[in-house]
Amino acid sequence: MRRLRRTKIVATLGPSSSNEAMIERLFIAGADVFRINMSHTTPEKMASYVDAIRSIEARSNRPIGILADLQGPKLRLGTFAAGSADLVEGATFILDDESKPGDSNRVQLPNTEVFAALKPGHHLLVDDGKVRLEITEASAKRAVAKVEVAGRVADRKGVSLPDSILTLSAITPKDHIDLEAALDKGIDWIGLSFIQRPEDIAEAKKITRDRAAIMAKIEKPQAIARLAEILELSDALMVARGDLGVEMPLERVPGLQKQITRSARQAGKPVVVATQMLESMITSPVPTRAEVSDVATAIFDGADAIMLSAESAAGQHPIEAVETMDRIAREVERDTTYHPVIDAQRPIPEATGADAISAAARQIAETLHLPAVICLTSSGATALRVARERPEPPIIALSPKLSTTRRLAVLWGTHCVVMKDPRQLDDVITRACNISFREGFAKEGQRVIIVAGVPLGTPGATNMVRIAFVSGKEIEMD
Repeated sequence: MRRLRRTKIVATLGPSSSNEAMIERLFIAGADVFRINMSHTTPEKMASYVDAIRSIEARSNRPIGILADLQGPKLRLGTFAAGSADLVEGATFILDDESKPGDSNRVQLPNTEVFAALKPGHHLLVDDGKVRLEITEASAKRAVAKVEVAGRVADRKGVSLPDSILTLSAITPKDHIDLEAALDKGIDWIGLSFIQRPEDIAEAKKITRDRAAIMAKIEKPQAIARLAEILELSDALMVARGDLGVEMPLERVPGLQKQITRSARQAGKPVVVATQMLESMITSPVPTRAEVSDVATAIFDGADAIMLSAESAAGQHPIEAVETMDRIAREVERDTTYHPVIDAQRPIPEATGADAISAAARQIAETLHLPAVICLTSSGATALRVARERPEPPIIALSPKLSTTRRLAVLWGTHCVVMKDPRQLDDVITRACNISFREGFAKEGQRVIIVAGVPLGTPGATNMVRIAFVSGKEIEMD
């Protein structure tokens, strides 16, 4: 099952895609990675999703990535005596730690850690920013606010704090349970919500111990301020535009999307663009023109993957949503402006052997019009450096580790294949050529370029590039 595009598709599972037959249809339609949103999924349901995906993977003989997206801390108001209250612009509204029901003058804020982080001048947003409060006074147990943007507040509505750095851990007790369950099921990627600082990534890494890769969701202004440090510790980034657009001015989000995407490419790490990409397809079988343009922009930005959320999880047209994303990606990547735009964003190679070889392999492949760049990779590092170059030919990532190929399913341009553990270099070169023929990338008599680390199987030791002929004979099935 060879994809005819470089950009990968992440599809979220949910009520509309909860059985194995529908998940398989999503995979056939074009989904490369499946996201399990743990905010709405029990560990037991997550396990059933994983079993279904692995069954599909075995039948298709193609590695499939799985992302478990942890809920993270949820800041919410308490309850109101009438269920809701209307706040008037300019009025004073108090948030405190008292458990009694609220009214138009006050309400409980159960997350008492918030009070220590609030300072005069900070803002507090309620219900995705529909109501905006400015803090005028703050103490250890209460905060006094002025209503800047009026509206109705109701029981348990969500709260956002764009100006405050909270001491809350990004991993809640629920997240700990979900994370351990995900690791036990062999999940490939863990999505971390509520990231504010690099220490949040370090905390997760101590728990995962390399059993899964960490994808940091960039959704808070505090994460933007420390993006470079967060990126250094993360294995991948997600541009979580929903929450980012609540906590920051909406007009800043497009520029931040480009900044995050290019920063991730500079670091040679995957980046996923998410949220409301084909939102109208939750109810409509066709997207709006603006949504098509939005998806295309992410692809032109060089994103490794684009993501469907409610469209595939709870929408009425999950298959059509994946097929639409697939068509958009293929059309954009065929456009004559695509490669010039991608090439213009190419980062300067770092002063390492791996980067120099990856850049040379890309240039050789494009100069000689080779049909594929083949990466022999144990840890995935070689494929990551080659994908950073965004070569015109597709990348075939060969690894003896199934876990590596599953993680690389989210990486731009890579077609992942599990290969027998290499013994000798000549043998692995022959097998690489055979696989490129078998998978439909190269024809008999064509040449391919092979990038690897010698000694074989040494993680991160990319130090060899070779051009080899494809014989098309004695094809070995791995």
